[in-house]
Amino acid sequence: MGGASETSMIGEAALRQFATSLLHAGGFTADHAEQTAEMLVWANLRGADSHGVLRIPRYVEMVELGLINPAATPLQVFGKGAVAVIDAQRAPGAVGMNAAARSAAELAGVHGLAWCAVRSISHAGAIGYYAQQVAQSGRIGIAMTASKPLMIYYGSRAEGVSTNPIAISAPTSDPQQPLLFDMSTASVAIGKVMAAKDAGRSLPSGWAVDKHGEETTDPRKVKSVLPMAGPKGSGLSLMIEVLASVLVGNPLISVALSQGGDPGGNGLVAALDPAAFGEDFIPDVDRLRVAIKNLPPAAGVDQVYLPGERGFQERDRRSREGIPLAQGTFTRLLALASRLNVPAPAVAAN
Repeated sequence: MGGASETSMIGEAALRQFATSLLHAGGFTADHAEQTAEMLVWANLRGADSHGVLRIPRYVEMVELGLINPAATPLQVFGKGAVAVIDAQRAPGAVGMNAAARSAAELAGVHGLAWCAVRSISHAGAIGYYAQQVAQSGRIGIAMTASKPLMIYYGSRAEGVSTNPIAISAPTSDPQQPLLFDMSTASVAIGKVMAAKDAGRSLPSGWAVDKHGEETTDPRKVKSVLPMAGPKGSGLSLMIEVLASVLVGNPLISVALSQGGDPGGNGLVAALDPAAFGEDFIPDVDRLRVAIKNLPPAAGVDQVYLPGERGFQERDRRSREGIPLAQGTFTRLLALASRLNVPAPAVAAN
């Protein structure tokens, strides 16, 4: 496959408005469209294009297929003390996870810690978005999600677990730049395979397999992704399924493997209030940041980066210069816009 494709440059505000309009025209309520667009553009701003607006055509298709309930209102159905369980009723993932993040931050303010599970959501998108929300409230945020089998279980030739992402964020003295660790349990997020397909790029080896279970570097032939670090990645995914799905009475993997189909998704957001653990947490986090930044860079490395730091730097740059969309992504969005009678956004000169 070829190298990098051409891109179209869109301003942040214009892309957010375009994304909101596409989602609303595609069946989302106005509020759900705004929440989802905010999460998607947050990902694009940070350079995580695999979790950005390229997802919109699929989200609209999910409404048409009944996989997203555009009229859903997430409601708490169980709870005890610092624990809350929300039923999202197949709401857009961002809507359900936002509700969990708000609930977790509020409960942590009362109890010192909180565990908020949200069941029956659709694709949650960039998981770091929700952990960062908790961190910006002054708490430590932990977020995870679960979904259908998407990844090879180590030692098997078949999809046996999801690509369950996990994010942890801690507040610092800069509310706009917490520590933000965000990872998938797979060798690569599926969205990066989608992004490579849109951009006409080949995949690195060790990322994915085709329908025969053979490794492939062609994103057009990908059937499943491989786990990060072999048994460590698939084992972590399995345990996130226990925490996010089995614990709240909405198992996904066992249902999908025994019955087939798409059982939807679940998520959880945990929050910890540093004030419940003592004093001087943020100054100590800042000292830790400085200590890590002062480590000597390895050969060929320009600087030592903290978790999430590259994304924050890219956010600042794209906020100023605009967000580049791969031509394949922009073409698909324009086709959807034409079908839904949504005006195309202005494109800046490259």
